[in-house]
Amino acid sequence: MAKSDVLIIGAGLAGLCCARKLQKEGIGCRILEASDGVGGRVRTDAVDGFLLDRGFQVLLTAYPEALDQLDYDGLDLCAFLPGALVRYEGHFRRLADPWRGGGTMMGSLFSPVGKFSDKLRLSSLRGSVMRKSIEEIFATPETSTLQNLRKRHFSHRMTDYFFRPLFGGAMLDTKLASSARMFEFIFKMFCEGDAAVPAKGMGAIPAQIAASLAPGTVQLNCRVHSMTPGQVKLTTGDVLEAGEIVLATEGDEALRLAGESKKLSNRGVCCFYFAAKEPPVDEPMLVISGSNRGPINNLAVMNLVAPAYASKDEFLVSVTTVGQPSRDDNTMIAAVRQQLKRWYGLVTEEWRLIRYYRIERALPSVFPLERVQRPKLSEGLYVCGDHRATPSIQGAMESGRAAAESLIRKLKGEPEPEQGEAEGEELPSGQTSE
Repeated sequence: MAKSDVLIIGAGLAGLCCARKLQKEGIGCRILEASDGVGGRVRTDAVDGFLLDRGFQVLLTAYPEALDQLDYDGLDLCAFLPGALVRYEGHFRRLADPWRGGGTMMGSLFSPVGKFSDKLRLSSLRGSVMRKSIEEIFATPETSTLQNLRKRHFSHRMTDYFFRPLFGGAMLDTKLASSARMFEFIFKMFCEGDAAVPAKGMGAIPAQIAASLAPGTVQLNCRVHSMTPGQVKLTTGDVLEAGEIVLATEGDEALRLAGESKKLSNRGVCCFYFAAKEPPVDEPMLVISGSNRGPINNLAVMNLVAPAYASKDEFLVSVTTVGQPSRDDNTMIAAVRQQLKRWYGLVTEEWRLIRYYRIERALPSVFPLERVQRPKLSEGLYVCGDHRATPSIQGAMESGRAAAESLIRKLKGEPEPEQGEAEGEELPSGQTSE
C-alpha cells in the first residue's frame, strides 16, 4: 500500500466525517476499519426480512452537524410522533408535546403523569433551553441532570415517571447522574426537531457519508495492532506509513493505541427485537416505562415508524433495557417477557424473539462534559469520536470534522485557535459524577 497523507483508524461516524472533510480540501486519506462494515455503533442488520438497528437509536433531526453533513431527503427520514406513552399505575398515559402538534395544551397539563405544577415547570424548561444557544448551554456551570431537575423543583413523581425513562434512556443513565449540559442540549434538540430513523435503518447514515468518499478510501477488515509516529502496524503484520494519524475508534481502543493503560467509563444497553402478528400500540410513538417494576426502559414498533423495518404481515417490536446487566441472557429474556406480559397480556408469549443485542460500550460516560475537546494529542497524532464530544451522533460527527479542520490548519501552517485544553494532554479517563 502506498503512503497516505493521513491514516484514519476507524470507520464510524467520526472517522467518516473526518475523511470527507479532508478530501474536500484535497488531502489524501485512507480509513482502516477492523470490522466488515462502516458505521461503528451505528449499523443495521438485515435478518429474515427485518431491519435491526444494533441497539435502539434515533436521529434527532435538529442536530446542527447532521443538518450540515447529511442529505435528509436521501435518507427518507421517518419520524416518531412527539411525546411518549408512559406506563403509569398500570395504564398507558399519553404525554404529548403540545408545541409540536402531538396533543393539546390542556390534555398535557391534566395528564396524571406528574403534577399540574410539573407541566408548568416543563413549559418553563422548554422556554429556557429554546432561548439559549448551544454554546450558551455548554458554557453553563456543570452539574448532574438530577441536580438540574431538583433546582427547577420538579416533583419526584415527574422525575421518576418521565425524565428518568425518557431522558435517562436517551443518555443511558436512569440515575440521571450524567451531564446537565447534555440533558439541556438533548431537550433543546427534541424541541426543535423530530426523533427519526432513515427508511432503511440507522445504518443508512454512515453508508451515505461513506458513499461520498473517493473510491477505495475505506478498507474493511483491517485491524490495527499498534502504532508508532508515522506508522501503523496491522494484525496481519503489514506496516503502513502516514504523515498524520487520526484515532477515530471507540474510546478504549483509542486509549490502547495511544499507549494509555487507563479505561474509559461506558454505559451499556440491551435491545430485544420481537416479531408480533399484531402491534401492541397503534401509532408511531415511543412507549416508556414509568415504574421500576421490570427491566424495560422503552418500547417501539419500528415499522409503524418506518414500514421497511418489517415485512407486511408482521410487526417489529423493539424493547430496550438500560445498563450492563449482571444476569445471563436467558434470565434477561425471561424478565423482559414477564414485563411484556404484564403490559400487554398473554399474546406476548406468541411474540418471536428475532435477535438480542447486548452492547456494553453503547455510549461513553464523561463528566464534566465539553462540546468538543481539542483533537490534537501530539505531533502527528489526532483523536476524534463521541468520547471527545457529546455522547451522540452529533458529537461523533462534530468531533470528526473538528479533527479534520485541525489537521488542515496544520498542513496549511495556520495556528490552532485558543481552547481550554492544551495540546498533548492525555485522553480523559471518563469519570462521571455517579
